Amino acid sequence: MKTGAPVTATAQYKRDLIAGAGLGLLTKIHRGLEKEGLRVDSASGMLAQTPHPKALGSALTHPSITTDYSESLLEFITPVSDRIETSLEQLSAIHRFTSSQLGDELIWGASMPCIVSGDSGIPIANYGSSNVGVMKRVYRNGLGVRYGRMMQAIAGIHYNFSMPDAFWQQGWEQAGKPGTLQDYQNDGYLGLIRNFSDRVWLLIYLLGASPAVCASFLAGRKDHPLVPFDETGTSLHLPYATSLRMGDLGYNSSAQSSLQVCYNQLDTYIQTLHQAIVTPHPAYSHFKVTDDGEMAQLNDSLLQIENEFYSPIRPKRVTRSGEAPLVALQRAGIEYIEVRCLDINPFLPLGIDAETIRLVDTFLLDALLSESPQCGPEDMARNKENIRRVVESGRDPQLKLLTRKGERSLKEVAGALLDQMAQTASLLDDAHRQQGRNSEEAYSAALGIARTRIADPELTPSGRILREMRDDNMAFWQLALKYSRQWQQGFREDRLCDAAIAEFETASQLSLHRLATLEADNSESFETYLARFFDQYHGVKL
Repeated sequence: MKTGAPVTATAQYKRDLIAGAGLGLLTKIHRGLEKEGLRVDSASGMLAQTPHPKALGSALTHPSITTDYSESLLEFITPVSDRIETSLEQLSAIHRFTSSQLGDELIWGASMPCIVSGDSGIPIANYGSSNVGVMKRVYRNGLGVRYGRMMQAIAGIHYNFSMPDAFWQQGWEQAGKPGTLQDYQNDGYLGLIRNFSDRVWLLIYLLGASPAVCASFLAGRKDHPLVPFDETGTSLHLPYATSLRMGDLGYNSSAQSSLQVCYNQLDTYIQTLHQAIVTPHPAYSHFKVTDDGEMAQLNDSLLQIENEFYSPIRPKRVTRSGEAPLVALQRAGIEYIEVRCLDINPFLPLGIDAETIRLVDTFLLDALLSESPQCGPEDMARNKENIRRVVESGRDPQLKLLTRKGERSLKEVAGALLDQMAQTASLLDDAHRQQGRNSEEAYSAALGIARTRIADPELTPSGRILREMRDDNMAFWQLALKYSRQWQQGFREDRLCDAAIAEFETASQLSLHRLATLEADNSESFETYLARFFDQYHGVKL
């Protein structure tokens, strides 16, 4: 992979290109959804302790129904599509089939967990006896001993986004073919990521839906700033919080705070994570075996593998079989980006809807089309502090954010950013109108709803959660259970057609056959398999 000066076109040039012959490319944005959800006892609201249902196939080999950290944490994966409606229909079908197989359980419709009984009450996912299955299990053991299992019970939605190949090809050619096409594409995505990192607080404010937690989530802990929601003490919260999932209670790691991950060049990103994977971290050296006698972690480095790096966004490429993500990135560059800051909205059956997707698409496309200055340590520190402020106090009318020009109110900064995004929303509306997909200005309308949430913080999902808890005298877990039951009933009543059910049943059976084939192959010991996997990192060129 060639490394050199940035080769992206200017922001105005890219906008002019799209406004001309390239406008139709905006209807070809590719997206995929990865939506998590805990399996919960529908009567008690307690985390399910049962194994992954066999009717759902193998969590290791099923293409659309798997598990994340816990055996009880389902993850639904939609195929890549360029139509929002198709992605949501696919996600709905997975929900409806899965719900029909859960008996007395349901899918928890919130990011923060249901009632849990400590780390021991969160079963780690089991993927069987194949080498790849054992590796996934040991990796999760490592997360458990390093950070505790409780953090891993938090759920979210990962949003995969990419521009069509023709977008990059056309832009590169009209820019005079600077560098290689892959250099141009890498730099474009890195520019998006830098702007995203500078602005992600806005998505957290607008879409955050975890301002409170069940008190069982923090039982026995006092190292947190949360306060009781009411005199019962069954819920903890922060009065102006937006997304506790994105703060210190969620997918954050003090050990990883030493990682200064730079998105100025792809090689720098690869090098930083590579060093974190291959360099021993003394604080983890004593983790040998779990209480159950299993291998405790894949290695004693700061990161076992790339996936352990917690970040609101990641550059990605689909890997080949057995290939490490960093190796894939160095082999062929960035293929898409993965957004990881989206909470599950408990007021939506699927946790996400078309309006949310249009807002996220507008946000990401605007980040791609805007000038993206190189990022330094001061920028990274400012971005981190802004996330903290919005996570903990985003709905405070007096909240100020840090900018390159000093402190400014959140409403002022957000208003200016939404004004800028309006041009991008108009481009998306024009593109879809030309293609006959939307007659109304759906993207501009999504931006309009965002403006109302800036003007009135009570209209945000986080504001609504606390308001309903207060008005209906409900604990957080009771509110989440109420809506989860409602959506579960809807999924079961909206039964799939027989042909769709048959397709899911066939996929489940095929996944079990693939699992059996993997487990029957005992030609290589796990120790050899693991050593061979990590040998890949020796070939990474730094």
